[in-house]
Amino acid sequence: MKGKNSHFHFHRTAPTYARMLPILITGKSGRMGLAVAEATVVNLETIVGSTHDAGENLDAAMEFAKCVIDFTVHHFTTELIEAALRHRMPIVMGTTGHTDAELEVIHAASREIPIVHAPNFSVGVNTLFWLTQQAARILTQDAFDIEVTEMHHRHKIDAPSGTARRLLEILNEETGTSYVDDVAHGRFGNIGPRKPLEIGMHTLRGGDVVGDHTVMFAADGERVELTHKASSRMTFASGAVRAALWLVDKPPGLYDMQDVLKLK
Repeated sequence: MKGKNSHFHFHRTAPTYARMLPILITGKSGRMGLAVAEATVVNLETIVGSTHDAGENLDAAMEFAKCVIDFTVHHFTTELIEAALRHRMPIVMGTTGHTDAELEVIHAASREIPIVHAPNFSVGVNTLFWLTQQAARILTQDAFDIEVTEMHHRHKIDAPSGTARRLLEILNEETGTSYVDDVAHGRFGNIGPRKPLEIGMHTLRGGDVVGDHTVMFAADGERVELTHKASSRMTFASGAVRAALWLVDKPPGLYDMQDVLKLK
């Protein structure tokens, strides 16, 4: 059996197929689109219902699915949201780099349809989020300086990464600091000594790195580092499929991977 617009073939019985969740994969030819398709195929509870790329008919693709997984680009979000609202389609969104206006579109839509919007769908990264929160409560800024680093492949277009932004949000929340006023994005020149509430953010790009993130707490005489390194996009893709299965029967609302994993 073959899903509409899909390049993936299935050999499952009709009764089994009937119980599966058909997923629409946007950005089907991108790195994450291909990984999500593979993760959907290997999961026994899901199937590729349809796929979509730029220039194709999005409404037609939604006719063959019950949930959409989106890892594309932020300027596609408004079009996707509008179509999802027409079809009452739940959305799992891993796209990052949104403008404030685009984020407002997501928030407004979540009052009508269920949306999981997360900067990272890895179980390990979401554990890193939790650990960072706990560490910031213990390793306070009166003794520990905080630095964040992230590295991705040369093709990534937004910086810092969505995952790093979420780490910074957690740190800001726990330390009472501000992203605008207290986060230092790299350092250059004669900048003087480190400010007491400063949180350093350093972005690296190169090669085919899938995603590395480190949160460092440095004090006199000791240093604590929390690090996650991803070596395969399947980590994120499998998490997104898991989120789709969790989301499909939920009421309208804006959820994240912490909700899916019950870490809240």
